Amino acid sequence: MKKHYNNLTGIISISAKGTGYVKVLDRKDDIEIDFKHLNTALHGDVVEIVLHRKEKERMTGEVVKIISRAKMGFAGVLEEENKLFFLKPDDTKMYTDILIPKESLHGAKMGQKVFVEIVSWHDAQKAPLGKIIKVLGQPGDNDAEMRAIAVEKGFDTELPSPVEKEAEKIKREGIRESDYKGRRDFRKILTFTIDPSDAKDFDDAISFRELPSSDEEGAGGGNSKNHHLAFGIPPQKGGEDLYEVGIHIADVTHYVRPGSALDQEARERGTSVYLVDRTIPMLPEILSNDLCSLVPHQDRLTMSAVFVLDKNARVKSEWFGRTVIHSKKRFTYEEAEESIKKPSAAFHRELSVLNGLAKKMTKERFSRGAISLDQEEVKFVLDKDGVPIKVIKKERGDSNKLIEEFMLLANKRVAEILSPKNAKGIKSESASIYRVHDLPSREKMADLAFFLRSLGHKISLQEGIIPNHEINKLLESLTGKNEGDTVHRAVIRSMAKAIYSTKNIGHYGLAFPYYTHFTSPIRRYPDIMVHRLLGDYLANTRPNGRSLWPREKLQELEKISVISSEQEKRAAEAERASVKYKQVEYMGKRLGKSFEGIVSGITEWGMYVEEKETKCEGLVRVRDMNDDFYVFNEKKLELLGQKKKKRYRLGSCVKIKVKGVDLERKTIDYALE
Repeated sequence: MKKHYNNLTGIISISAKGTGYVKVLDRKDDIEIDFKHLNTALHGDVVEIVLHRKEKERMTGEVVKIISRAKMGFAGVLEEENKLFFLKPDDTKMYTDILIPKESLHGAKMGQKVFVEIVSWHDAQKAPLGKIIKVLGQPGDNDAEMRAIAVEKGFDTELPSPVEKEAEKIKREGIRESDYKGRRDFRKILTFTIDPSDAKDFDDAISFRELPSSDEEGAGGGNSKNHHLAFGIPPQKGGEDLYEVGIHIADVTHYVRPGSALDQEARERGTSVYLVDRTIPMLPEILSNDLCSLVPHQDRLTMSAVFVLDKNARVKSEWFGRTVIHSKKRFTYEEAEESIKKPSAAFHRELSVLNGLAKKMTKERFSRGAISLDQEEVKFVLDKDGVPIKVIKKERGDSNKLIEEFMLLANKRVAEILSPKNAKGIKSESASIYRVHDLPSREKMADLAFFLRSLGHKISLQEGIIPNHEINKLLESLTGKNEGDTVHRAVIRSMAKAIYSTKNIGHYGLAFPYYTHFTSPIRRYPDIMVHRLLGDYLANTRPNGRSLWPREKLQELEKISVISSEQEKRAAEAERASVKYKQVEYMGKRLGKSFEGIVSGITEWGMYVEEKETKCEGLVRVRDMNDDFYVFNEKKLELLGQKKKKRYRLGSCVKIKVKGVDLERKTIDYALE
């Protein structure tokens, strides 16, 4: 063993080649851990390492202790050799097979796709021992592969029996007469939902009405003598136009009570997971798709944020509370888009006004420094067996942006009212769950600036950060251009990740000083907690200041924030893995076929190319580029042919053909034409 002199702690990342890299606070470079010094550390583990004396350019070290494991379960194929059974993991970052004793096979057969849990691994020179937890099916079968992706990330595709039974009991009881008490009645106000065409769980609905100069109905048809006075606004006589917009969110907390089996399961899952062919819900479907879902033509219990806006989308007054709604229509985004544009379509007037208000809200948000990070996405059309037969681009029109803006308004204002003011009128920290987005690191901003300059863009840094307006201007200028998606991805990678926290630092990307998640309690657990906190606030049972909260409550909220942030990350990884699997499967049926692509990445071993229509990314290896000898220029991020001086750079258009695919590793190999 080499001499060492320092103990450090960090999270280890392991490459597909089995080399580890540990990121340690206050150190710019990762510490490299070669295979023989991993000492059973796995990707994502929190480890203690010691550094070797620096004998070369990169600092190296070795793992001396596993502090906590990122995961112990792995999906893969059960294989047999010399009467020994072992798992060949799907996870390319898992560098060793897992030995399965015969008594731990639990009925699994060789060649099946299974999920295995490591039960012991003390000697790095030997394979870990595991036991089979679940048989998933046959390799290549769509259901087995999707279940493997989900369970690999910690999401069981089935909910426990006690949770399902609890949900069935709630569904049988339905909405009782007593449930209407204490709720503002919006059932006579025009209310509708706008969601994707394949959505089944409708978290949010919008109500809308124009307010006349004198209104005797009362807020939402409720008990107030005058609607305007109920919102603190005097009646308008020939004055400005005012609009009442209600953002109504499924009142999940009415059904999911603290400490129940439903609540415990939702807390552990943290989120619903949306794979290519299925949704793995956080809550049982009889709640998520039925009783809690804001389906049309049925009464539904909601928690609402209701705003009175003027024609410039300025909030004149607001109200928060429990309500009951009766949605008149379920719009798909496509139908709502048509209604906005077509005067003869249903609810054209209402949607047009809402769209105009939303556009003004968007303009205001960007004037305050918000960043445009919307990316073009694709969606697979699958046959009955889950095989991808077509890829279509997701269109993002005004109807999508309309819903987004009003959800942002509700989330922002709920965060603000849950942050009480101190004696001087300044917002103080409180016991709440915020959605926070930190400033990007100067290091990542410097890397982004270098990358953009290598593409020929003039970029300036102010206090180590590229100004938001400059990023937006660049992204807008690249709309429809070949390098647009690549630059967009690079910008997103340079940003910090949004997380949940009880410590508010604001939301950098949205340019909001206070922000939370309130609008999707069917599919996100933090939203359930925010609904409960809002309920406490409305009932005046919430302490007016952080210091008055019991320490246990604060710690509980922070624990939930950490779990939810981690589960969100895992869900996103599962979703991306399912998309990648379908992309590889799609191209696997098109071996030898030609496509047009855009260079999306440049490395010394080759260039990554994204097929234009399907976004299927694959690798063109340098060793397969036979027309010249290509050298990687790191400063210019290009591959340069030494004889013909042909250059391949990010955004270059190329003709490719599908050379091969590897479903196990989820990779595509292209060759240039």
